[in-house]
Amino acid sequence: MQRHPQLLDRTRSGLLIVDIQQRINAVMFQGEQVVRNAVKLIRAARTLNVPIFITEQYPQGLGPTEPAVVEALEGVAPLQKMTFSCCGLPELVQNLKERPTRQVVVTGIETHVCVLQTVLDLLAQGFQVHVPCDAVSSRKELDHETALQRMAQAGAVVTTLEAVLFEWLQQAGTPEFKEVARLIK
Repeated sequence: MQRHPQLLDRTRSGLLIVDIQQRINAVMFQGEQVVRNAVKLIRAARTLNVPIFITEQYPQGLGPTEPAVVEALEGVAPLQKMTFSCCGLPELVQNLKERPTRQVVVTGIETHVCVLQTVLDLLAQGFQVHVPCDAVSSRKELDHETALQRMAQAGAVVTTLEAVLFEWLQQAGTPEFKEVARLIK
């Protein structure tokens, strides 16, 4: 079946979790929702064998990754960074390019800083980028909304958590479908 090129394909996807750290998340607009939805994305990615990458921005100042995210990651260690864009980490970009990853789903904070700069740099590197709008956040709603518009105008696919999950699944009736469907109930 011919599928639209903007639909996610789990065999060509990666999940990037950007800086969901305790101290900064405590002041986010809808920060708890970002944690919940990031955990759902991680669990779905694990079920569907989608590679997972995570970063932390200056952990000495912004604290460690939220405990629920750490628990869901089951040992995936965060890459620590000082650049706002995750693409400032050569090992991350190299790891993405060495895999069949051509689509990157980006979740995290803040939408208008690290997420935005990462998304734009991933687009510049030739990746198709999907941003679930209910799995990213900023301190101010205006910054969040404006960043989502900028990303869409630049060519990113602004989507939702559920759309990502169902695109990764592609069909119902499989054991994976049953497991992932439980995440959204």
